[in-house]
Amino acid sequence: MIYLDFNATTPTAGPVVEAMLPFLREHHGNPSSSHALGAITRQAVERARQQVATMLGATPGEIVFTSGGSEANNHVLKGLFSRFREKGAHFIISSVEHPAVEVPCAFLERAGLSVTRVPVDRFGSVDPDDVRRAVTPLTRLISIMHANNEVGTIQPISEISEIARESGVWLHTDAAQTIGKIPAGVNALGVDFLSIAGHKFHAPPGVGALYIRAGIEIDSLVHGAGHEKGRRAGTEAVPNIVALGAAAEFVGSTGDDGRVRSLCGQLHELLIEGLGDAVVLNGHPENRLPNTLNVAFKGLIGAEVLARLENVLASAGAACHSDRHEPSAVLKAMGVPRDIALGAVRFSLGRPTTAGEIDTAAGRIIDTVRSMARS
Repeated sequence: MIYLDFNATTPTAGPVVEAMLPFLREHHGNPSSSHALGAITRQAVERARQQVATMLGATPGEIVFTSGGSEANNHVLKGLFSRFREKGAHFIISSVEHPAVEVPCAFLERAGLSVTRVPVDRFGSVDPDDVRRAVTPLTRLISIMHANNEVGTIQPISEISEIARESGVWLHTDAAQTIGKIPAGVNALGVDFLSIAGHKFHAPPGVGALYIRAGIEIDSLVHGAGHEKGRRAGTEAVPNIVALGAAAEFVGSTGDDGRVRSLCGQLHELLIEGLGDAVVLNGHPENRLPNTLNVAFKGLIGAEVLARLENVLASAGAACHSDRHEPSAVLKAMGVPRDIALGAVRFSLGRPTTAGEIDTAAGRIIDTVRSMARS
């Protein structure tokens, strides 16, 4: 099997597993306990906090551990709405946000939140001027993803940050897809909040973190005892938190070293050589994640291509509902024609991907598409 679905989830890295094991086998103390076992796990949690902070260019006190990226996003959106609900609140998001941002915003709209969804161009890019025009006196938050999970387009977060600063508005970015792929330093981006998901960069599922810039207070999402300095109740999942810290150290702060980008380009070139203009690129031709290639196969259904494709694992760009197919909301927002959008497939590479796998995968994809086009 050739795994080309790293944007969906990544395998847990060997060093990450090794870091976890002592906290699964031996060190089972509650970090809030005052005895020796509690001290061991408490120190481990704080070391992981430092590792994540170092990766993001933050300070340890700005890191809150969560169950994943979805919880981190919900914490920002619901925590800020709760704080400003009585005074009135307006949020700005993009039309291609992950459901972990779009769905909470839709939920909050029913409770009185005003939301503006700024459009994207045919490459999936937000125009900062559209963000600027959307700001109102009641705007409290701009939330724009760092890079899109489906097509990989990287958003101009630094430019949007300048608009947020000028307007006195806080800025959040969902960086679940960018950690370990491109630099995501919080100060370079100029963000006030940043969400990460461990399983996207070689930690196990079930752990993530939220960066909250020092000096900002938002309401808690999970209430209870005073864990995480009162910001997120619940006994810490020490093995997973240790794993998150180890994964942060494993991927570092600089992102892809160029190898994965080269392999991704190689896959695209091989598909064009074999299929010509039957292959259409979705997303920005250059300003996208180095590991992500979203292409549509003209006249075909992406999900059906994957079903016929032997031992190459990737994701379709359309949702299947019983006997009918619908294009993804992201491709719709980009204005991709329906017949093209239905043929979309996302291939996402990772650190373990080899040149041999790319050559083999390309051959299998080309053979499958040619066979389906003839039938």
